[in-house]
Amino acid sequence: MSVSVDDELWSAIGDPTRRRLLDLLLTEGEGTATGLSEHLPVTRQAVAKHLGVLDRVGLVHVAPAGRERKYRVDEVQLARAVAQLSSVGSGWDARLRRIKRVAEALERETDRNGTSP
Repeated sequence: MSVSVDDELWSAIGDPTRRRLLDLLLTEGEGTATGLSEHLPVTRQAVAKHLGVLDRVGLVHVAPAGRERKYRVDEVQLARAVAQLSSVGSGWDARLRRIKRVAEALERETDRNGTSP
């Protein structure tokens, strides 16, 4: 099964700070920029910007909580990302199997002929 890849989604996930934020949110259930910044070597403002990117691609949802905003992972969108990654991985596994077969065929041909390719 082939799943189309959402480049914007993967661009957002490609950043290590955003992946760490997703890990923290999955562990904690929810969090604020202030609280999350305590676990990262970046400022609260940087965390807020990263959370904004994750919000734009739908990986997190935000809800007002007094003067703060609470962020929570969208598990449906995260599952979509996992499906895309699995599909891409399967495609590369198939390509690598084909490359291996070609390399092995070349090696057998070289062994039979006693020459290098």
